[in-house]
Amino acid sequence: MGIQGSGKGTQSALLADDLDLVHISVGDIFRWHVKCHTKLGAQVRRLVAAGELVGDDLVEDVVRDRLQLHDWNYGFIIDGFPRNRRQAEFFLESYDIDGVIHLDLPDEEVRRRVLARRLCSRCGMDYNLIAHRPEVDGRCDVCGGDLVTRADDTPDALARRLRDYHNKIDPVVELFRGKEYVMTIDARPDKATVQQTIRSRLGLPT
Repeated sequence: MGIQGSGKGTQSALLADDLDLVHISVGDIFRWHVKCHTKLGAQVRRLVAAGELVGDDLVEDVVRDRLQLHDWNYGFIIDGFPRNRRQAEFFLESYDIDGVIHLDLPDEEVRRRVLARRLCSRCGMDYNLIAHRPEVDGRCDVCGGDLVTRADDTPDALARRLRDYHNKIDPVVELFRGKEYVMTIDARPDKATVQQTIRSRLGLPT
């Protein structure tokens, strides 16, 4: 769990690959629907353009459908879920949770990272002008497409998302913390340092 820009997807993917677990990213699922122009994708595109988060009910439906595939016999790492107390309670009742990794990132650092993000208009490759700059400014390294700012990466839209995040997610983290599942990790260092800290807290080789 962590605020936008905290590196949830990156850290989850690193752990999943090394531990042979399935990485379930709610954000990736929605991005696939947008890219494939599904009905759900159109709905998500409208919400994103307005600077709003996808509704909790819609997120819950997508997660339930994904988990019912049962391709995660050895376990899974999920990011972007749960997003409210009801979903957290469902998760606690339905699955054996080993731990909740909370990537802690101050709001000012979120703004710095998110407003530096760019997206290839052709192939969808993600860039960040702080940590992952293209070889040629404004051009994708993969396909040469134009790099653009995401529709939802504006200061006003980000401010709304930050406010919404804290209102909904902070109580969820506290719920898990009460169950002694939460390990809070400083998400400000580089991704390798954050990964080493996570592995150390999980008792894994670093």
